[in-house]
Amino acid sequence: MTRASLFNSPLLLGFDQLERALDRMNKTTGDGYPPYNVERLSEGHLRITLAVAGFADENLSVQVENNQLVIRGKQSEDDDGRVFLHRGIAARQFQRTFMLADGIEVTGARLDNGLLHVELSRPVEAPEVRTIAIESGGVRNRQKLVQE
Repeated sequence: MTRASLFNSPLLLGFDQLERALDRMNKTTGDGYPPYNVERLSEGHLRITLAVAGFADENLSVQVENNQLVIRGKQSEDDDGRVFLHRGIAARQFQRTFMLADGIEVTGARLDNGLLHVELSRPVEAPEVRTIAIESGGVRNRQKLVQE
């Protein structure tokens, strides 16, 4: 069974990578843990903040894999003999994935008061305008054939 593509227009050339990225996004779990914020700090600078109460920095990992920012957390299972009457603070492992556009770089991460801040940047580039020479089928093409 074939699936209708959003990018099957002949005017959209080379967008197959974007379509694969959208497919990957649809396959990610809809779990809301841990909660997070995404902030625009300035033009070209973003910050992702995850609420990771109870996680130490050695229990967290931040990696970039195939244009995806992958943040994982895993707590140790030792409770040092503690007996909980109520356990409302989540102590489960998680994986949160964010798709990154080309050119976005992770510039740093820090853990502060139970919040993991991941800094992202994209250098602002001036738009590039190129002029493409148009060859005609006349004299230039005949000269190329003679030279070859």
